Amino acid sequence: MKVELEADKCVASGQCVLAAMDVFDQDDDGIAILLADEPAVELLDDVKEAVAVCPAAAIRLVEQ
Repeated sequence: MKVELEADKCVASGQCVLAAMDVFDQDDDGIAILLADEPAVELLDDVKEAVAVCPAAAIRLVEQ
């Protein structure tokens, strides 16, 4: 799986970090940062949750 983040859409809610802290972080302004664009398979459920809860729809999961 590959994670895509459109940081320019991010509204700094932090929901992605709460859902998948091993995959996402936030910069000093609260904008999401992608820590791993191809996270381990065991993190798939967390990433799916992050995609679902992102209020700006700034995260996509692309299965390869």
